[in-house]
Amino acid sequence: MDRNTIIGFILIGLVLMIWMMLNAPPPPHPASATDSVAAFRHSEKPDTINATAARKETKTEPGDTLGKYFSHLAHGQEKTLVVETDLYRAEISTAGGSIRSWVLKGYKTWDQYPVNLVNLEKGGDFNLTFYSSDGKRINTRGLFFEANYADGQVVKLTGSDSFKVGLSLKINEHSRIVKDLIFYGNLYSFDASYGFEGMENILSNFEYQVTWGYGLRYVEHNSVDESNFAKASAMAGGEISELDATKFDETFVDSNISGRVSWVATRNKYFALAMIPREKESRGAYLEGKRVRLRDEGVKENYSLELNMPYTAQPLETDRFTVFLGPLDFDVVKHYQVGIESIMSLGAAWIIRPISQYVIIPLFKFLRYFIPNYGLVLIVFSLIIKLALYPLTKSSLKSMQRMQALQPMMNEIREKYKDDPQKMNQQVMRLYKEYGVNPAGGCLPLLLQLPILYALWAVFSSAIQLRQASFVWWIKDLAVPDIVATLPFKIPIFNIDKISGLALLMGITMFVQQKMSVKDPRQKMMVWMMPVLMTLMFNAFPSGLNLYYFVFNLLSILQQAWVNKQHKNEPLRKVEPKKKSGGLISKLAKELRDVKR
Repeated sequence: MDRNTIIGFILIGLVLMIWMMLNAPPPPHPASATDSVAAFRHSEKPDTINATAARKETKTEPGDTLGKYFSHLAHGQEKTLVVETDLYRAEISTAGGSIRSWVLKGYKTWDQYPVNLVNLEKGGDFNLTFYSSDGKRINTRGLFFEANYADGQVVKLTGSDSFKVGLSLKINEHSRIVKDLIFYGNLYSFDASYGFEGMENILSNFEYQVTWGYGLRYVEHNSVDESNFAKASAMAGGEISELDATKFDETFVDSNISGRVSWVATRNKYFALAMIPREKESRGAYLEGKRVRLRDEGVKENYSLELNMPYTAQPLETDRFTVFLGPLDFDVVKHYQVGIESIMSLGAAWIIRPISQYVIIPLFKFLRYFIPNYGLVLIVFSLIIKLALYPLTKSSLKSMQRMQALQPMMNEIREKYKDDPQKMNQQVMRLYKEYGVNPAGGCLPLLLQLPILYALWAVFSSAIQLRQASFVWWIKDLAVPDIVATLPFKIPIFNIDKISGLALLMGITMFVQQKMSVKDPRQKMMVWMMPVLMTLMFNAFPSGLNLYYFVFNLLSILQQAWVNKQHKNEPLRKVEPKKKSGGLISKLAKELRDVKR
């Protein structure tokens, strides 16, 4: 390998290192007293999710900001209703007609409390905003609705059961806003319909907004990691607009989303909220986000969403929406058939995403039907991927082996023409040609594997199936790094003081691979440099991802040992030069000569 090639490998390594450092989340801190305080802000304990706490947090707009139509609705008696299904437990309040809480039964926070996706401390969410004809901007979250349920009522749904909640905002004897919510026992969503009765002289500007103002609650231990996945999105005209708050204490806004909007959504690492218009075409959407600092070097991103809907000032006008609040499970979000699955982290749309969507996810699900433990699923999955890539890796290993066999002759050429680099390169290329060796033969198969390997990284780094899934011994959660040791200092550049056991094992197997394949003395540095760099970069990755790469490397070592054994004593042979045929004209001339004879 000449100097330029070595420099090229070093540059590639630096690019990979910078890219991975930018995309890889830092390792989570060990649970401590201060961490527990910080985590409490993001994880509601069961005894805090009740109507009493909700009433204390209820905030209403001052009466003088509501004008002559809505001031009398700023005060009232709050009534709460609980809807409980096999999937979630929701709380609805007449204060704002809001969704007060949305607790997912099948998921826990990092400290094992129920996952509540709604910001209870903000008084609930999912409201209307509009301008009244007397010039006031009205947000229904500050108004009190009438309801068709008794305070504290609990409704339980199973299977395909459904339940309709009726809420009414009475402006006067002839005008009111009706808000109906329909809940289902087998869906992570509810349908909402709005009816505007006699509002043509009260609601101005011929539009109103359906809003979700406070994003999603954080539920993971590492808020920085969760923020790396958080964003807001909108699907308009078949194209996705995304808003990602990347700088601290700066408000990011995307208000240029116009035309027909199929949905707006926000997500954190594993969960999402989406609002989907079902009847009228929206006029556009508004996304807003802000990145804020938390104690203990934490980070949180807050996103608000608005759907801008038309109002035609009819005596009776209605509209309907679907609101999804649930896990980022591909099959779950695909069910709504509007493309919400596009917000999932499945890689670049033009090449990586199809591999993730049509190969990796279906294969992963198929294996789960037969294997109960996700750690074992990953091991079997790595074996299947290795078998699928076997022809490519075999070709790569054979090419590298032939390159190793040529090393003595290449060293002689380099020594002989060390003062004439141009002549040396010519002789090396001649040597390749004589023995039929392609210097890129070992790299090309590896490059062809990269889309598959990146798709695996994209899927496994945020797969909700791996969240809180244990494997063996010290591996208690395949979605977070498996920390086995803490250093008394932080490694410069990487800012690492926690050591992942599987990342270390992965690095060791990579070192063994390098040791088996690299025989050129001038490349000794590469034998240990790449494994060390990759270990440090993979140290903050989920343990499930590192488990996959560790097993994959083990299988590669076995394959390499097998190929080396098969071709150990195989001698190098020069390639017989192909005889030139002379083309069609030469063949015809030869046939004519034969005929004359």
